[in-house]
Amino acid sequence: MPPDKAGIIPRLRQRSASTLQPVMPVNSPQIPVAVRPSGCPGLLRIVQALDGGICRIKLAGGAISTAQARVVADGAERFAAGVIEATNRANLQIRGIGADHSGLIDSLLAAGLGPTTVAGDDVRNLMLSPTAGIDRQRLVDTRPLAQQILATLQSHPRFAQLSAKFAVQLDGGEALAMLDHHHDLWLSACTLAGQPALAFGVAGCLRDRPLAAVPLAQGHDLVVAVLEWFLDHARPEHNRMRQLLVETPVDKLLADLATRLPLLAIADWQRAAPTAGLHLGTYPQGDSGYVYVGAAAPLGRLDPAKLRGAAHLAQAFGDGSLRLTPWQSLLLPNIRAEDGPQVLAALEQLGLLGSADQALAHVIACTGSPGCAKAQADTKADAVRLAALLQGTERCTEVHLSGCPRSCAAAHPAAVTLLAVAPGHYDLYFSAAGLPGFGAPHARNLTIEAAGALLGARPRSHP
Repeated sequence: MPPDKAGIIPRLRQRSASTLQPVMPVNSPQIPVAVRPSGCPGLLRIVQALDGGICRIKLAGGAISTAQARVVADGAERFAAGVIEATNRANLQIRGIGADHSGLIDSLLAAGLGPTTVAGDDVRNLMLSPTAGIDRQRLVDTRPLAQQILATLQSHPRFAQLSAKFAVQLDGGEALAMLDHHHDLWLSACTLAGQPALAFGVAGCLRDRPLAAVPLAQGHDLVVAVLEWFLDHARPEHNRMRQLLVETPVDKLLADLATRLPLLAIADWQRAAPTAGLHLGTYPQGDSGYVYVGAAAPLGRLDPAKLRGAAHLAQAFGDGSLRLTPWQSLLLPNIRAEDGPQVLAALEQLGLLGSADQALAHVIACTGSPGCAKAQADTKADAVRLAALLQGTERCTEVHLSGCPRSCAAAHPAAVTLLAVAPGHYDLYFSAAGLPGFGAPHARNLTIEAAGALLGARPRSHP
């Protein structure tokens, strides 16, 4: 059942009249009233799956207030099957939505979780570090610039043409950072000649060498220039920057940018490696006496009780906010250091994973056959079995169970991938430099027990 667009548009118009500023009135003939068709879920576009509708809630900077979190929990209970997922882009989504799409959308819009314009829902794809502004290692607090970029992504008349998958990453040099997710444009804080700057690259990830840099004050202008350049040169079949760059050399992009921005040479610079595992447990913030506390949703799955419980802890001990991470986990920021152990223990009592010692914290899995018609196996149930087999071994690397070759659960290749070929049976791959996709095939048609035995016996030095 499609969303009630006749109801959604007036609600967006009402919100815009108070706190939000659309690029022009929502009922203008120059702004499409209908939500554009796409296979990607959004807040305004609920996409049907085998287990019901999927609504994806894109969070500004990955942050959500405790009041908003409760609205999500209530919506998952009232309008869906009670399944909430933390995504690998630091967003939330509700699965198993029934017939009342408009009721759910209405509640989320009223909580301030929607876009500022109808067309803006698809393109507000900006990822920050979960510890933006509070990380002890940060070079820049990226939140003010992120707010400016998000506003422009939603209000720029041309940016509504971007694919719903087109994404930007803004990095402030934090110790907790995702360096492996590919983005169409990434920006990373650095220091050049004693001045703050932003290195940048396209069609890649933060581990790549940058193309150039711009002064920090030019960060917003850089994003606008790169996205406008993409739209100037892309054909309809070009949804992502990497597709365009197959035909148009990156030197052309740099030459055109140089006519609009002061590009800075940045030889021999590369983003420093982050510290692994900082999304689980309790860690000091930049402000003395405060910590953040992190715990993962098992296999990315939350339920209303877990989300409400985490929200209660954030309200009682923190600043009333939660932050999602690309590791499908939650952070509670601004907790007094003396309260950190208590908060972490309470999160674990809710059923969240607070320690890297838990094998399930290293396993990711797609929805699997109960919710996806393309999946060949019940990947989440098999992942739980695999984690139980690996618990207590020295296996601490990331293992990905994929129900089909689309690899929806992993935004970057995992060290180990199990690709389902039949119920309970998987082909095993190890990542390898220079090999695309899942990497090098190692074994075929393994049961979960066989895969667990093989992985558990491999020495730590292997992937």
